[in-house]
Amino acid sequence: MKIKLTLFITILSLSLTFGQDNKAFKAGEKLTFSASYNMSGILTDIAEVKMETSETKTSTSTLLRLKCTATTYSDFDSFFKIRDLYESYVNPKTITPYLYNREINEGGYYKKVKYKYNHKKNLVNSLIRKKTKNNKSGFWDQKKNVKINYGTRDIVSTIYKIRTLDIHKAPIGASDTFTVLFDNKETKFSFKLLAKETINTVFGKKECFKLAISVPGNNVLKGSNSNVLWLTADANKIPVFAKFKIAVGSGELKLKSATGLKN
Repeated sequence: MKIKLTLFITILSLSLTFGQDNKAFKAGEKLTFSASYNMSGILTDIAEVKMETSETKTSTSTLLRLKCTATTYSDFDSFFKIRDLYESYVNPKTITPYLYNREINEGGYYKKVKYKYNHKKNLVNSLIRKKTKNNKSGFWDQKKNVKINYGTRDIVSTIYKIRTLDIHKAPIGASDTFTVLFDNKETKFSFKLLAKETINTVFGKKECFKLAISVPGNNVLKGSNSNVLWLTADANKIPVFAKFKIAVGSGELKLKSATGLKN
């Protein structure tokens, strides 16, 4: 259960080419998904995932807050309660991240990650906080400066950055890799444009980009082309459907509602 939002965000995190300034979304957008998991051969809705954008003003600039949350439905709280938050504060045009927060609260497990970016030096000031093993003596903190490569992003800012990319210019079969910083480690992800496919969505039948994701050298994602994301093949590039397969099972994410769209 712990990896539901992480997996969803990972599946969304892809890049096929360098994009232009953001023309796909604006402050006030809200996407709501149902997350289902294969339980004894039956896909069962277990949680709700939300992706929301809002404007945040600082003393020197206006940033876009990209907020992702995962919450188990009440019927599953007694089994494994999830209350997760992932958020990134970014430049609204380039989606360059300046601050990232991740807070995991799942079945008694707690973890917080905070990144502050220094893009001039290609450094991230990182804080990772966990409960101590006996959960009685407070928290354990790890603070460090992490050297990153140019273009490395956190998971949330990568999710949204893909929606600014010119995917329509990529030929079927095109693939690429890029880097995400997760738990202070840079991880490579590979992506492949499988097809343009028309599927049933909350908007009705929509033509979508069908993309497969893999993590070279890591077995977290299983199967060949078993982890697939569908994005609307329009100016919004909305994630409408995803399938995933991992070591402990498989599941799906499906868009239920979308408001505040830019286009």
